[in-house]
Amino acid sequence: MRHVERIVVLALDGVYPFELGIPSRIFGAADGRYEVLTCSVDGRPVRSNADFSITVEHGPEVLGTADTVVVASVAPSYITPDLPEDVAAALARIRPDARIVSICTAAFVLAAAGLLDGRRATTHWQVVDQFRRSFPQVDLDPDVLFVDDGRLLTSAGAASGIDVCLHIVRTDHGSALANAVARRCVVPPFRDGGQAQYIEQPIPQQGAASTAAARTWALEHLDEPLALADLARHAGMSLRTFARRFREEVGLSPGRWLIQQRVVRARHLLESTDLSVDQIAGEVGFATGASLRQHLHAAIGVSPQAYRRTFQAVR
Repeated sequence: MRHVERIVVLALDGVYPFELGIPSRIFGAADGRYEVLTCSVDGRPVRSNADFSITVEHGPEVLGTADTVVVASVAPSYITPDLPEDVAAALARIRPDARIVSICTAAFVLAAAGLLDGRRATTHWQVVDQFRRSFPQVDLDPDVLFVDDGRLLTSAGAASGIDVCLHIVRTDHGSALANAVARRCVVPPFRDGGQAQYIEQPIPQQGAASTAAARTWALEHLDEPLALADLARHAGMSLRTFARRFREEVGLSPGRWLIQQRVVRARHLLESTDLSVDQIAGEVGFATGASLRQHLHAAIGVSPQAYRRTFQAVR
């Protein structure tokens, strides 16, 4: 029989209703691969940051049965530097081998519990300074949409909870299922860049050109040796203007974005074809199979052969 992974979502006082519903919506669209339960620290209703409370069906005891625990985000006014006793007691029920995920400000909860000490993590860009003051022992990366640090995953604000949940589906069951889930939920299966692109910026001058067309063109020519000058020329901008505007819009440099897109394409080909590693490298624009191996390992920590064994078996 196919294993059904249990996801338990922990709702705390001050929870954002939108973020609380993300795990159920995403994992619930994954063809029965997951079971999603929602609990509170005492089994009682929790106050949301809206004008209503939320009744949950379970108490903290279900945390001990979870394969994955998702802590939903809370309004900043509910953030405390120390962990309340009832929250600490609830988190203590989580199995040592369970995966733990935070959405947005819930990174404060994991950090206060000591789970993020010495680890890389992220949270919403608006509370970055507060987080760093409270938890200097955490390696905070404010520029990304989510961080996968093995057993612990943290995500940035609000909709990045969708990104991290889709990433988990992709990691567990491959890109085909993750893409299908994204289509059912009418969201992009993979968002470009990081949260830097969402930080408040001065309003651009009216009529300012976008790099979107150049990005679309690049995705259609990933198998070619694309240089920054090629992208800038396609966008009709100088190199300096293009590089600046690209980072403003995407949150990454053009070079880093290209590598990211090539790795995404390579993962799809490893899952869906029997092409050799060298052939796939050529298809996605890496000069050699060794280069593909290097970039794939840097992105997801495995070799092309190991990735293919896992996800072709899933397919």
